[in-house]
Amino acid sequence: MRRFVLAALAVPLLQAADPQPARLRDEINALEPAQVDKALEAIRTNFLSPQSLDEQSKQKALLEGLVRRLAPGVDVVGTEMPAVVPEPFLSEILDDRDGYLRPGKLDAGTLAQLDTSLASFSEKKLPAVILDLRAVSGGSDFDAAADFARRFCPNGKMLFTVQKPSARQERILTSNQAPAFGGILVVLADSGTSGAAEALAATLRLNARAMIVGGDTAGKAVEFADIPLDGGKSLRVAVARVVLPDGAPIFPAGLKPDLSVALPPAELAEIFAASRKEGVGRFVFGASRPRMSEAALLANTNPEIESTKPPAPAALCDTVLQRAVDLVTAISFHNRQR
Repeated sequence: MRRFVLAALAVPLLQAADPQPARLRDEINALEPAQVDKALEAIRTNFLSPQSLDEQSKQKALLEGLVRRLAPGVDVVGTEMPAVVPEPFLSEILDDRDGYLRPGKLDAGTLAQLDTSLASFSEKKLPAVILDLRAVSGGSDFDAAADFARRFCPNGKMLFTVQKPSARQERILTSNQAPAFGGILVVLADSGTSGAAEALAATLRLNARAMIVGGDTAGKAVEFADIPLDGGKSLRVAVARVVLPDGAPIFPAGLKPDLSVALPPAELAEIFAASRKEGVGRFVFGASRPRMSEAALLANTNPEIESTKPPAPAALCDTVLQRAVDLVTAISFHNRQR
């Protein structure tokens, strides 16, 4: 507890001056109990604003330090949280060969739309599916995440476990049906991918050989309990977490992508808004962008690097989805050469 108190006091005071909060935390964790006591006493007797160290201020600093340290597993939130409007379901075929799916949310209605699209992709014998989980906040409906995963994972595979502090409360979710799709699978993810969507992305990588393209996920593959604090505030605490069959947790660090590609959130939001009516294809295959192709692979060239033609004026492009399409092209070419 002493170390938590020191961390709580130090983080608010040094945050502006210290650009490396992780370094500060490591330094504090390395202190011995006697050093913690000495540091606290030094702050109490020497800090230039004694009013900042009254009991109420210290308790608030302790709470702030704990919330910062335990994030994203603990948070103080208002009871009236702004409603999040999910993206509508979108299904599209890119370049006549890659299926694109953007579920927007994970629920029974979206699952039915997913089944319809996968059946259509199967009829057209598409070799690859790109599943876009960016900005999909799946909440904590891990049963829904398992239902989505079963469309891609082999029958009999353990998908993930939902663990609570007591081992007796552990819940295991498995795949219990033949997959609807077994080809090349690429998952798009970013910091907006959280909760059940993170569990889905993780088990697809482990059990369906999916590649993840984009950015780090939110690290919130947990079940939360909201504890009222009165005055319209609640303490949100993680009470259960998702763990993969290999023992790897997703909380709190999130998932690291296999191929890291950055796209500013504002640009992604603009692309999503426009694609609701126009589709995503035009944000991938811009005429001004030389793109990797099978012909280029055969010729051992890379038009994305070697092109000397001046680029056209900048236009919106989904660089994450572009890289996913390029990855599918490379994998398809490799599979054909084996």
